[in-house]
Amino acid sequence: MPVPPIPPGYRSVTPYLILEDAARALAWYAEAFGARERMRLPMPNGRIGHAEIEIGDSVVMLADAVPEHGIRDPRALGGSPVTLHLYVAEVDATVARAVAAGAALQRPVENQFYGDRSGTVQDPFGHIWHVASHVEEVPPEEMARRMRAMDGG
Repeated sequence: MPVPPIPPGYRSVTPYLILEDAARALAWYAEAFGARERMRLPMPNGRIGHAEIEIGDSVVMLADAVPEHGIRDPRALGGSPVTLHLYVAEVDATVARAVAAGAALQRPVENQFYGDRSGTVQDPFGHIWHVASHVEEVPPEEMARRMRAMDGG
C-alpha cells in the first residue's frame, strides 16, 4: 500500500515555530488558544526536539531553539517577519484569554473592512498571532472600495 505524500491529519503547509522554552509554550498555547498536544519528543538535554499541537483543525509544529546549530527563536533575532493568522469562533474571548495568559496586545479586536473581526497579540515567546472571526462576506470589489475609502480616496 503506498504511503500518502501528505500524512493524514496534516495540511500542505504547516507552521513550525522555534521557541525558547517549548515546554512552557505547549502549556501556554493550550491555555490561550485551546491547543491540544499531539506529540512531544524530548531530547536527552531536556530540550524539546519536536512537538505538535492542534489548534482547531490545524497542526502547528514547534521545537526549542538550538542556537549552537543556528536555530533561533524570534526574540533572539529581534523579531520575526512571519505572523500566524488564527480563525476562531469567538475572537473577543480568545484574545482576552491570550492577554490574560500573558500575551501582549498589539492591536485591539475590531471589525475590519474585509469582513473579519480581529485583533493581534504577541505571545510570550515572540510570535505574532492575528486572531479573527469571519463576520461578513465582502465581495472583492466592495473590499477594494472600502480600502480606498479608508485611505481617503
